[in-house]
Amino acid sequence: MITDRTKIYIKAGNGGNGAVSFRREKYVPNGGPDGGDGGEGGSIIFEATPEIRTLNDYRFHRKYLAQNGEAGKASNMTGKNGQDLILKVPEGTVVIDAMSGRVVADLNHAQTRTILKGGKGGKGNARFATPTRQAPKFSTPGRKTIGREVILELKSIADAGLVGFPSVGKSTLLSIVSAAKPKIGDYHFTTLSPNLGVVSALAGSFVLADIPGLIEGASEGAGLGHDFLRHIERTRLIVHMVDASGIEGRDPVDDYYTIRKELKAYSEALANKKEIVVAAKMDIPGAEVGLEMLQAELEPKGVKIYPISAATTKGIKELMDALSVALLEIPIPKPIEEEGVLEEWENYDSQFTFEIIRAEDGIVEVNGNLIDHIFERIDPQDPDSMRHFAKLLEDYGIIQALRNFGVKDGQEVRMNGETFDFID
Repeated sequence: MITDRTKIYIKAGNGGNGAVSFRREKYVPNGGPDGGDGGEGGSIIFEATPEIRTLNDYRFHRKYLAQNGEAGKASNMTGKNGQDLILKVPEGTVVIDAMSGRVVADLNHAQTRTILKGGKGGKGNARFATPTRQAPKFSTPGRKTIGREVILELKSIADAGLVGFPSVGKSTLLSIVSAAKPKIGDYHFTTLSPNLGVVSALAGSFVLADIPGLIEGASEGAGLGHDFLRHIERTRLIVHMVDASGIEGRDPVDDYYTIRKELKAYSEALANKKEIVVAAKMDIPGAEVGLEMLQAELEPKGVKIYPISAATTKGIKELMDALSVALLEIPIPKPIEEEGVLEEWENYDSQFTFEIIRAEDGIVEVNGNLIDHIFERIDPQDPDSMRHFAKLLEDYGIIQALRNFGVKDGQEVRMNGETFDFID
């Protein structure tokens, strides 16, 4: 079974922590700090390639994690960067953020796109050395990345798409006019995945797609049609094949309107695409009656009918030439509008928040993930680190917020279970 829509979890690698280290070499007195920076985490990269046709590889394996960056080392050695994780998908894959529904990327041709960037590495203590702070005993941690769920949705890339009821001859036609080798049988739903073929015709070559057969109710999930209607969305031209012979006991005109109804129910834009109608199976006795019915119904509305026979190949060249000419007049569709790449640390600081409350014992407390983040970067036992701590409180607006809360100079403030005197 083809998979053309699936949800997966992706997470870029965390940045490596910065190192705390001091030179301890023989004959080198008063060795200074030499802790190196952490390496950057690996990114999540999607690569669209014509070598892959479906999303089946993502049907059962749903979790993808890029490699974390390594921690920094002594002698100012930067940690090794995490390896990027490259996920290969078919051309035509759309990446959608599962939480917001926004389109992250439209991989409509062979290309690579970074969807999640790896976390930045932390700074080693060598970075914090100054003339007045010559032996900093603290470093900063690497940035932690945020995992995301994304939806991968495949929309086939084709200039024209063959639509119609099952067993009207779409796969057979594609096999005749191109090098495509779709599986063909004498039963419904032979085609379980869209097949693409390149057709050479009068006005140039074009890509033709065989879309699995539609039935009534396809737009609401009946049969296989609902899963594959999205593959027609990118096509510029719809080739609507109708069984003119009525060999299965259906009325050709009713068949035509049933499929049109399903196209419109799925998407108004899909229903408004230019259409060419094909009367298939003209080699079967009685097909002329079906052709006359279609012509009587549709030609007064300006719809030309192209009769063909896959068995005798009669009318097929004329049809392909007509398709190639019609495509010259239809502009190539623009890519789906993207709403931004997921870069987990793009607005990194915005994810951190804090709140100020008065505890039951009367002491003012500052809580929140911002406080946790700050305490990961300091050593309360080191004076230099605490001076850096005071700067972080100022930079993140916590000092001003305490003032606004009414905290006065010398008053106790509790953070992360530690009590400090507020000095203003």
